[in-house]
Amino acid sequence: MTQENQNPSAEQPQENLESEQVIDAGASAGLELEPELTMESNTQLIDELNQKLADMQDSFMRAKAEGENIRRRATEDVAKAHKFAIESFAEHLVPVADSLYAALNAEAVDAKAFKEGLEITLKQLISAFEKGRMAEINPAIADKFDPNLHQAIASVPSEQDANTVVSVLQRGYSIADRILRPALVTVSAPK
Repeated sequence: MTQENQNPSAEQPQENLESEQVIDAGASAGLELEPELTMESNTQLIDELNQKLADMQDSFMRAKAEGENIRRRATEDVAKAHKFAIESFAEHLVPVADSLYAALNAEAVDAKAFKEGLEITLKQLISAFEKGRMAEINPAIADKFDPNLHQAIASVPSEQDANTVVSVLQRGYSIADRILRPALVTVSAPK
């Protein structure tokens, strides 16, 4: 056997190899190709594949840019949310501040009128707290001590059951079930 017969692919002209490569590339791109292509159809196929590639690259770049824009806008929205998170709550507190300033600027009147003004201002403040989803923690006397809501300052002898609230020294506050400050209480000591 001669060397030519041993390697039949060596006899194929370069054009046939290129044709097979184009057919393989076209098949992997999902195009149906005929094995016998002319040089003109090869050029047309290459142009079609190049156009598809350009379209895919364009689509990819647009999707990438859109993703970057969405990420940037989301970052800006989060920053604005942090910056202006208390804006609505602050709007509810402004009338309370106005009432306090008015009370300070008022001429000296009797204690009863002053107390009424303070009670009205306190109602405004409580209303602002409610609108801001802020709740007051004010346990009643003889309520069971709850370490999640209360902070015991002292344990005192009492006729009440053990570990119940004897007095409230300072009210606590929570926002949407999150404790801002526990209520400061004294509790009854075990007998």
